[in-house]
Amino acid sequence: MKTPAYGAYAADKPLEPLQIERRSVGGSDVQIDITFCGVCHSDLHTVRDEWGGTQYPCVPGHEIVGTVSAVGSDVTRFAVGDTVGVGCLVDSCGHCASCKEGLENYCENGWTGTYGGKTDDAPGYTHGGYSGTIIVKDHFVLKITHTDEQLAAVAPLLCAGITTYSPLKHWGAGPGKKVGIVGIGGLGHMGIKLSHALGAHTVAFTSTPAKRQDARDLGADDVIVSRDEDEMAAHVGSFDLIIDTVAASHNLDAFTNLLKRDGTLVLLGVPENPHPSPSVGPMIFGRKAIAGSLIGGLPETQEMLDFCAEKGIVSDVEMIRIQQIDEAYERMLKSDVRYRFVIDNASLDG
Repeated sequence: MKTPAYGAYAADKPLEPLQIERRSVGGSDVQIDITFCGVCHSDLHTVRDEWGGTQYPCVPGHEIVGTVSAVGSDVTRFAVGDTVGVGCLVDSCGHCASCKEGLENYCENGWTGTYGGKTDDAPGYTHGGYSGTIIVKDHFVLKITHTDEQLAAVAPLLCAGITTYSPLKHWGAGPGKKVGIVGIGGLGHMGIKLSHALGAHTVAFTSTPAKRQDARDLGADDVIVSRDEDEMAAHVGSFDLIIDTVAASHNLDAFTNLLKRDGTLVLLGVPENPHPSPSVGPMIFGRKAIAGSLIGGLPETQEMLDFCAEKGIVSDVEMIRIQQIDEAYERMLKSDVRYRFVIDNASLDG
């Protein structure tokens, strides 16, 4: 079936309207009419081929919320009319150790991205949520129980939400723990909300003093201006966990110095250029760790959505029409969004 979409034909071209072909609904498939799609920085990187290997035309989008419009004969978890979501992956091998543990995001044979992932269907790679309809295997579809008026702001939970929730849960954020969130953007603002909701003493790090109140409004118990040496020094050796959402290359020592013995600095952003090599001494003498984390598996993503629905947590979003996408990309590059753009997919009809 054909569906309207928005995509780019080359790295140096603006996004434009196009028609894409979706496969027929198979036995285990769910067809979703997309209502909203969040705009992730990864979309921009991919469209502009900044990571290399982008296939064109490229239709991005992996923060998808919509309504089930058809299901395959083998599907039992979903029915027509259900409100559902799709995140960053739409397939994995299903049989490796990670997949069997519900950690499809670490599939040892390579998972399939919601866009740009290899597939047997034409054109040989996946197209994402900047489109009217998507067809996804039922295992990779998620139930959404937020209220209708929250749905646009739910979309970024499918990437920004799970990307911060997963390390917070894995490293035990909760009551009695002091957790730092570095950066107050699409990921960071969700990290603050989720850490606070999990009961941790939550500290936001920002390089911009003007963002102090914003961070407190999001749920931070304290705010540290990372460029202020005295503020940083006052917290040396006090953090159990620091989640670093910043994708630009920066000095990691500034944050490992703030960790307690056995504390962990978790990196979520992939910098264009490598971080300066961290000092080994403080890590050895404090048994500290620098780790990484990638989105989350399907069970944990569903857990995150349910937790957020229970707590009334959504992203802070700015709604746009699809025709504004290139302008949104330029504003993202200037960090001129609080804190996530979301596309109203009804605008695909003009």
